[in-house]
Amino acid sequence: MITKDTRFLIVGLGLIGGSYARALSKQGFSVDAIDLQQESLDYAKAQGMIEHGATLGNELIQQADVIILAVYPNAILPWINQHQSLIKTNALLTDVCGVKQGIVEDVQAILRSDLEFIASHPMAGKEVSGVQYADDTIFHNANFIITPTGKNTISAIECMQELAKLLGFTNISILDPMEHDKMIGFVSQLTHAIAVSLMNTNDNTHLVDYTGDSFRDLTRIARINEVLWSELFFMNKDILIREIEDFVAEINHLKNTLQNNDEKELKRLFVQATERRKLFDR
Repeated sequence: MITKDTRFLIVGLGLIGGSYARALSKQGFSVDAIDLQQESLDYAKAQGMIEHGATLGNELIQQADVIILAVYPNAILPWINQHQSLIKTNALLTDVCGVKQGIVEDVQAILRSDLEFIASHPMAGKEVSGVQYADDTIFHNANFIITPTGKNTISAIECMQELAKLLGFTNISILDPMEHDKMIGFVSQLTHAIAVSLMNTNDNTHLVDYTGDSFRDLTRIARINEVLWSELFFMNKDILIREIEDFVAEINHLKNTLQNNDEKELKRLFVQATERRKLFDR
């Protein structure tokens, strides 16, 4: 249960970690942070987003009730392995990572028995990175996914639901890690792969003078953090490859429809896409 006495520690003050800090500090919670970049900590403190910050932060770790790991996927397990001896009994740990398999079970396998790690995924963000872009409004009316396993308690799930509401999320879902990664392979990773591929299809930079909103909207997420998204793609590569294959098959079907001058089928595809897209207008 989260109370006004709950002390939060955010490890990693990027866009998401910074946005968590801003949202929680606005509501009067005690928020500390650890980050490798002193300038990020200084910025967050000057903005009133955190009370204390450190590049190492052993004392901050010892004081935290809830630890939010807002670091790159490959850094989660090493951080816990290195620092869990400092974490106080009954503390709750969570993450913000876009992939769960290969993280959740590995963390829970090495975690002390008096601690609990429950994975979560805020489905929000921007095409920029860094604490200077922290913005808690990106969470408002967005989706939040909790991915518990059999090792998680009901109280931990309820705590994460409470945290999501405090942050401003309105649609909170519970999926197991496998279901999460299958879903994310389609709705997030495939869409990023499409945007990146579209931008890499044509290098005629003068096209910027002629594009309309449709091109800008479709390629907005091609402004991508290459380190983070490389990790995410490789961690979920089997699922993502299958999604890419399905997408290529659909593109080929559209191409064949044009080659066959099949106007009826083309219109059917348009109508089907329109009807499916309406479900997302809310």
